[in-house]
Amino acid sequence: MNRRPSLLAAITLTAAAALSLSACGGGDSADSKDNDKIAGADTGPEKSASPTATDAAAAGRPKIELPSDIIDKYEDWTTGDDVKDAVLADTAARIDATNDAIVRGDTSAPGLPFYYRDKALNGAVEWVQEYRDANLSFTGTTRYYDPKVTLSGATTAAVVYCADESKGFNKNRKTGKVDRTPSDDSPYVLYNTRLEKSEKGVWQTTVLISKRGDKTCAG
Repeated sequence: MNRRPSLLAAITLTAAAALSLSACGGGDSADSKDNDKIAGADTGPEKSASPTATDAAAAGRPKIELPSDIIDKYEDWTTGDDVKDAVLADTAARIDATNDAIVRGDTSAPGLPFYYRDKALNGAVEWVQEYRDANLSFTGTTRYYDPKVTLSGATTAAVVYCADESKGFNKNRKTGKVDRTPSDDSPYVLYNTRLEKSEKGVWQTTVLISKRGDKTCAG
């Protein structure tokens, strides 16, 4: 594989608990030292395939436009259920917003507090700052797939999904040089997230847990 491990993802937490809505709640352990964020490698002119189930204008959502060499692909990211699809759309928007902030090296990017809050927001800001301090960005395509949405009442949800980071590489922010050094780490990551609906109707991520190399996502 050609994926290179990046900086520690401060937003991710060790996932010792079962992947369930209750596991997404409070009482998480310390930040993981093994999980990291990578977007994939440039595979051509394909654009980001973010879902559009939510009304961006109605909620005053920040406009996110990733560079052409960064692609977030969302596979089977709709369910046919309006509420679940809105949850998935805001999950995808949160991912895109994070990548946008990392690329720009901007810990104050409007997409972060719009799609995150609480513990997850603090982690996202720290994550972007680590990339900025190391003068790194990234390039490529990350594939997000096999999402599962669980609703709990009208304002709480859990989303479990996989990411394939096998085509992801760090890029030096100053020189633009891409590091394609092979990695022995698994490129597959299982994410378990908790979301709460804001007063504006935005599904904000409040907790994010990840586990790299989980067999659920391999293959």
